[in-house]
Amino acid sequence: MTDTSLATSFTRRSLSARNEPRIPEPHANGDRVLRTAAFVAAVCGALYGYDTGIISGALLSITDEFGLSHQMQEIVTAAILAGAVIGALATSWLSERIGRKLSVMAVSALFTVGAVACAMAPSVGALIAARVLLGIAVGGSTQVVPMYISELAPQHRRGNLVTMFNVAIGVGILLASVVGFGMHDVWSWRTMVAVAAIPAAIIFVAMAFMPRSPRWAAENMGMEAAIDVLRHVRTTRREIRHEVSQIREAAREGDPAEAGWRGIRQAWARPALIAALGVAFFTQCGGLEMMIYYAPTFLSGVGFGKESALLASLGVAIVYAVMTLLGCLFVDRIGRRRLMLVMIPGSVVSLIGLGIMFAVAARGGAHGGWQGWLTIAFLLAFMLFNSGGIQVCGWLLGAEMFPLAMRGPATALHAAMLWGSNLIVTGTALSLVHAIGLGSTMWVYAGVNLASFVFVFLFVPETAGASLEDIEASLRSGTFRPTRGHTTIAAAA
Repeated sequence: MTDTSLATSFTRRSLSARNEPRIPEPHANGDRVLRTAAFVAAVCGALYGYDTGIISGALLSITDEFGLSHQMQEIVTAAILAGAVIGALATSWLSERIGRKLSVMAVSALFTVGAVACAMAPSVGALIAARVLLGIAVGGSTQVVPMYISELAPQHRRGNLVTMFNVAIGVGILLASVVGFGMHDVWSWRTMVAVAAIPAAIIFVAMAFMPRSPRWAAENMGMEAAIDVLRHVRTTRREIRHEVSQIREAAREGDPAEAGWRGIRQAWARPALIAALGVAFFTQCGGLEMMIYYAPTFLSGVGFGKESALLASLGVAIVYAVMTLLGCLFVDRIGRRRLMLVMIPGSVVSLIGLGIMFAVAARGGAHGGWQGWLTIAFLLAFMLFNSGGIQVCGWLLGAEMFPLAMRGPATALHAAMLWGSNLIVTGTALSLVHAIGLGSTMWVYAGVNLASFVFVFLFVPETAGASLEDIEASLRSGTFRPTRGHTTIAAAA
């Protein structure tokens, strides 16, 4: 047996031991520390949103400088997504080895280096390579940040705190759109990209003062270390005692054969894998990322001027930011499953309407006046329903559905699914438009959104209000399934 296996075995025995550890009084500012840690980590989402969203405003200038074809535009745009798949998988090992907190620091350092490398790229090949490097940071952040926050948060606030990551993504995309629209005649695209290095460096420093994940500390450093973390982020001894009891119970039921990548193959964990990966797929393949990256390109192609197209892209970013914020505030109250089932039909109808308007414009119909306004209305309506529904839940479900022993690789697989799906959409969107037309492309994505509604209805249970340990217990007992009335799995068990 290796030293690592011996250490893990010892830690599991210590966690499941019968003697109850002494529960100290929590620090007076526990809630403030919790909110600060979640906020600082979530800012990585803003870096992700800005670094991926800035291509929307910068792509026109990059195309002019390097003379890009539509295929090369796809490659430049999608390069960051290819890196994100690599980063999501690689950070799995890192987050298990050195912990969630240090992994967030490593990701923020890579954000800094990647932004500078993109800004200094002398050729399109160097730019693509730099965007792959930046993508590794993007993918790594989506693997480790939601997991870090979910393991730090109490069950009744987990949805609210984890979706701060989504809100930060929306803020980042909004800032990218503001820069793209307001600064495209003042800043070069290189400056637009480079400024992201500043907040990334700040996050690297700030994370050094944040607490570790209590779940990771319990599994790798022992229960005393986990208690020490919890007393810094909880407000009552009762909360700490309850959480310690749940962690110990989960460890008592744990089996080394269920750890890591082997655990993902366990039949009892499969319903969580299907639900989380399925929602991840539909989160990206529903068309929202395509709108963020290519909205100015699409609108320019049907007759909108450059200023109008960039202004519409700014409107897209504003709606995204507002709706993810509202989703963050209400996802625990409404529930994950219910929120998706309510909002997805609106996405379907909006895309059908948008496809009709694009098809009319392609046949020589007018694209000004009320037709232009209606096109923008359908575009913004789609952003409203999609970003306020499935987008809010996509990252959250991957952070909360997987058992602790396999959470690192499972969340990596979840993030890789998100980015792999995004890569497919982004890398084929312009080619699909050239092949079947812009209107038909919107109808294809309407069909994808309809399929997502069916999937959520059949396979995704309600996890709001359930602790991470409740979710694991429901998987083991076979009660992890959709229920009538959208009740949580804890209540239905």
